[in-house]
Amino acid sequence: MESLGGRREKRIKDKDLFETVEEVWDRQTLLAAYEVMRRLRIRRFAGVVSAGKEARVYRAVGRGGKEYAVKIYLTVTAEFRKSIQKYLLGDPRFQNVDISNTKKLFFAWARKEYRNLKRMWEAGVPVPRPYLVYQNIIVMEFIGRDGLRAPLLHEVYRELGEDELRDVYEQVIEAYRCILCGARLVHADFSEYNIMLLDGRIYVIDVAQAVSLDHPNAEDFLLHDVYNIHRFFAREAGLDVPEPRQILEEVKACSRMRCSPRRGEEGDEEG
Repeated sequence: MESLGGRREKRIKDKDLFETVEEVWDRQTLLAAYEVMRRLRIRRFAGVVSAGKEARVYRAVGRGGKEYAVKIYLTVTAEFRKSIQKYLLGDPRFQNVDISNTKKLFFAWARKEYRNLKRMWEAGVPVPRPYLVYQNIIVMEFIGRDGLRAPLLHEVYRELGEDELRDVYEQVIEAYRCILCGARLVHADFSEYNIMLLDGRIYVIDVAQAVSLDHPNAEDFLLHDVYNIHRFFAREAGLDVPEPRQILEEVKACSRMRCSPRRGEEGDEEG
């Protein structure tokens, strides 16, 4: 930490960090957070923006005011361990993971989310740009403004007019087409709870469970995602949209894919 500005700055960082982390970080996570701060030159953690059973997402601020979203997996419940087996064990990239070892499970799940994010981002899918994964911590682009995260689609869809909802639907179809045809993945948990909306643009989040197309359950996961798209827009939002079978044909229409591949820059890390 000396390289980040000397002992006085270290004390300030410790104070800021400990005010943020509450009781949920163990020593290993704390040390891992310091390493992440060192690598990305993060100055401070600036509060929790999302909290779930297994993970919390923090807003962090780096030099020059650059904002990051830092996702930290903290707890492996029996329910969580059981639920993720179907996503890990069938994925050729993670078939040798020992799911009985809590630490290894944490690390593998974080790596899986990072790799899926990176694969989607490079394919042109509207996702937060991933910067780093280290142990149980993933750092990605912060989607929001003035220190506040962008709202989820399920939080704001009632405020949208029909034309705005139609535009969001079309963005969702194109985003999923890019996931499927560009990144060669299936999201496997696609819903209004995993889509952010900022300035009329969608961002797909929470992609740890996404699987490659050669996963034995990929087609079932895809159908589930398609039904979720239809359920939300037709039943919840009240939009006139095609039936699930037609939506499936739309997302599989790779020749209509409009997303442009991106190139990652040096500095994106997996460690």
